[in-house]
Amino acid sequence: MLEKMPTFEARLEALDRQMMDPAVASDSRKIREVSREASQVREIVDGFRELKRVTTELDDAREILTSESDDELREMAREEIVELEGSLEQATQALRLLLLPRDPFEGRPVMLEIRAGTGGDEAALFAGDLLRMYQRFADSNGLRLEVMSTSQITVGGSGKTLVGLKEVVAAVSGDAAYNLLRFEAGVHRVQRVPATESQGRIHTSAATVAVLPEPEEVELQLDMKDLRIDTMRAGGPGGQSVNTTDSAVRIVHEPTGITVQCQDEKSQHKNRDKAMRVLKARLLEKQQAEAHATESAARRAMVGSGDRSERIRTYNFPQNRLTDHRIGLTLYKLEHMMGGDLQELVDALTAEHQAELLKEQGLAT
Repeated sequence: MLEKMPTFEARLEALDRQMMDPAVASDSRKIREVSREASQVREIVDGFRELKRVTTELDDAREILTSESDDELREMAREEIVELEGSLEQATQALRLLLLPRDPFEGRPVMLEIRAGTGGDEAALFAGDLLRMYQRFADSNGLRLEVMSTSQITVGGSGKTLVGLKEVVAAVSGDAAYNLLRFEAGVHRVQRVPATESQGRIHTSAATVAVLPEPEEVELQLDMKDLRIDTMRAGGPGGQSVNTTDSAVRIVHEPTGITVQCQDEKSQHKNRDKAMRVLKARLLEKQQAEAHATESAARRAMVGSGDRSERIRTYNFPQNRLTDHRIGLTLYKLEHMMGGDLQELVDALTAEHQAELLKEQGLAT
């Protein structure tokens, strides 16, 4: 692998020169792109240098073992070789991961869409539970989750009124937003006794989750002539001004039929801005879905395929069990995971995805 090192060192030098170029430094978009690539290449170069350091030290230790006559020095060399061989394996694997193609959406904010699926009122209650789970997960990882639009229903059960979600769209921002949430897209199935069930019977229902990276300006050019923008009075629960002014906004992208409506803000301007962000994310998803349709079956079968129609996970409350069907992982700590403790699951999904990419790139051991 070390023979590739000069190529990356040369690329890093070129990127560093670009960042010092006044023409690049004065262009916010360009300097952001160059800085991002330089950071990624610098990581790879550091990985090569670490691998070279360990390799050199290991060669030196092996030389001492074969050429030194002093038994004490030879024993010290043997111990060092064992330690360095472990370090070599770690450095090699770390570099393999750094050499994998970067996901183009790394570092992006995302739109998180949750919709109630089969199961009626219970599905809507579960959709609300998923939103709270992701809110807690975001909080624990320093991410910001902002609800963009909601469609609520009220459900009577257990002597009290409960609020369920037919649909919710939330913007999640932070450097790790995409990497932490990218594997959540798909059908989430729940098995439990619903709050509306008087006989104590276990029901099965579902909610779908979509994770949509937000596009950058250069990726998506919207022609305003393709949009129909309507304003209307907001409906449902809300403050007095929300329900008495034409603050709700609906945007229809006529070429695709994609429709977005936002009404949670009192300001029409804010609702319009939110609706445009959601629309752009959905349009980018549509472009990506069309591109992925032409990819190999192996690529589409990967953990990160993002197919929202695929059943990815079961939440079994009576058994306190969560099962991710893509990687066959079962954890008996559902209550903790519904509280936002998803890191073990995210780590397992990430490791499986990396293993598949290493195999695809011919870098697997």
